[in-house]
Amino acid sequence: MSKTENTRIALISGANRGIGAEIARHLRANGYGVSLGARDVSMLEKVHGKQDATMHFGRFDAYDKGSAKEWVESAVNHFGRIDALVNNAGNGNRLSLLDDDEDALDELLEVNVKAPLRMTRLCLPHLAKTGHGRIINIVSLSGKRVRNEFVGYNMSKFAAMGLTHTTRHVTWEQGIRATAICPGFVRSDMSSYTSKITAEDMTQPETIAHLVRTAIELPNNAAMAEMLVNCRLEDML
Repeated sequence: MSKTENTRIALISGANRGIGAEIARHLRANGYGVSLGARDVSMLEKVHGKQDATMHFGRFDAYDKGSAKEWVESAVNHFGRIDALVNNAGNGNRLSLLDDDEDALDELLEVNVKAPLRMTRLCLPHLAKTGHGRIINIVSLSGKRVRNEFVGYNMSKFAAMGLTHTTRHVTWEQGIRATAICPGFVRSDMSSYTSKITAEDMTQPETIAHLVRTAIELPNNAAMAEMLVNCRLEDML
């Protein structure tokens, strides 16, 4: 067990690629200890190298309730504390309004809503102990407005916003602050389907990582509930 007294510890789901991997790199480069969750732990080692005193891996499968509990317990055993939870893992299935596929809808809700809620509940006692716990939910602008036919994804992201704001309301007196980061197109696998904008013109994953660290490091009396991030001009209500 490697306990840390003066280092902030962040749990990051979906840290094996894309935005999650970049968040992990950025936080670690800025002095954080990180516990990284993914379905395939071997992929974490391929992307980030071997575990050590400042980096811990845990198996996290959004469809497996037990994996969340085991990951959190393992992270606490390794580090002795949790200062921040970054719910980044997501399902981008493009289920449209007229697609009669409730299994696909259930999968979207399981990954984008129920799994972050599960992780939030498990981490809250540890976050409360610090007096400055942080929960960062990587949501989407699709949780603020609708510009496409992907009803399942849009529904799940609106629900994720509801989770974030409920968490803010319930945990405020414990010193915990919850923030929803809502990007539009980000250069990642999830946005690779579109031809509306080039990869170079999309928001870059390292920019989202920087915003995550900003949200974690803001003082309790300067909490930011939502960060709306866009690479295109549109009204931001």
